Amino acid sequence: MLARELMTPDPVTVTESTPVKTALGLLAEHRITSLPVVGRDGALHGVVSEADLIKDIVAPDRRAHEVPVHEWLDRPMLVAQVMSPHAITVHPEDDLADVVELLTSTTIKSVPVVGGDGRVVGMLSRSDVVRVLARADDDLASDVDELLTSVGLGEWLAEVRDGVVSLTGPDGSADGETAVLVARTVPGVVEVVRT
Repeated sequence: MLARELMTPDPVTVTESTPVKTALGLLAEHRITSLPVVGRDGALHGVVSEADLIKDIVAPDRRAHEVPVHEWLDRPMLVAQVMSPHAITVHPEDDLADVVELLTSTTIKSVPVVGGDGRVVGMLSRSDVVRVLARADDDLASDVDELLTSVGLGEWLAEVRDGVVSLTGPDGSADGETAVLVARTVPGVVEVVRT
């Protein structure tokens, strides 16, 4: 599976001049964890995450401290003041396995998907991967059967259990490897075996 097959296209974005409060509202409204920061041309300038936005915005509560808290005057107001300018990105044609490795070996929860021209074309998050891996086995079997039929391999049948596709085809068929490759492209398929 490729990043483009799972990414959320046309993601919600902000600019460096977006107010922090507006960015917080977008995260809450869309139930996402980060926003690409783009220029007028759509080119990526950085990323702003939940952590970036909340880090310096919550003032200490005087009731929680024995000593008086001094007034806090340096609260960030704009995304430019809190964003990470050096965003880790992926490309639409990147292998999803590589993207998952990135998302699970770091603290990054989502990454911008950037085209060859540097413009943001999507976002890919851990929750996107979870959602596709949680698909029902019956839905996966139906999608695999439909795809096999569309490429002229309708004589192959798919049975799915826990995301693992078992393919059964005509005895002596030379199309077994092709059928396996086709079945692996269905989002949510974990493994494909020939029976």
